[in-house]
Amino acid sequence: MLAPEVPMSHSVAGEPSSAGRRAAPLTTAVYSAAEWDLLTSLPGRVLVAAAGPGPGRPARGVMAGLAGLDAVAAGRAFDSDLVRAVVAAIYARHDGTPTPTEPLTDLVDLLAACRAAVRVLHRRADPADSAAYRQWVQSVAARVCRAATAPGEPSAGESTSPADRRFLDRLGAALGLG
Repeated sequence: MLAPEVPMSHSVAGEPSSAGRRAAPLTTAVYSAAEWDLLTSLPGRVLVAAAGPGPGRPARGVMAGLAGLDAVAAGRAFDSDLVRAVVAAIYARHDGTPTPTEPLTDLVDLLAACRAAVRVLHRRADPADSAAYRQWVQSVAARVCRAATAPGEPSAGESTSPADRRFLDRLGAALGLG
């Protein structure tokens, strides 16, 4: 299987085009199939982890899952060729072809996958695309956590619970967002 070519979001000179996006990318980075699978599966894994139960966190309802899916889809509008390519690949997986089996993992495994993605991005991605991808993945989890409306949890849009804040902090650290 050939690794997809993923366009980057800046010109060779380092400046974005006047429209913020180029018609034809001048720079590309090629990810191995395993690296690309990691980058395209991580947003879904984060959504599942944020929506599922965790230490001090109940499982979320349908609204939280929909908020997470909406956050993934919002990547289509990002000013990052990498994020848009990842979203396109996620949606393309639903064309009837089998998806790689990614077992539901615990938080330790998820955080390890986040750190692995950061290493891949550091080696292969433009710094702006890397930052956009990592922030987008974090935003998926944040939107799920904010949408939680389980009994005893904050209402949608309110601040997150202490357990959710710990989860988001650990996720952010693993994604190198400090």
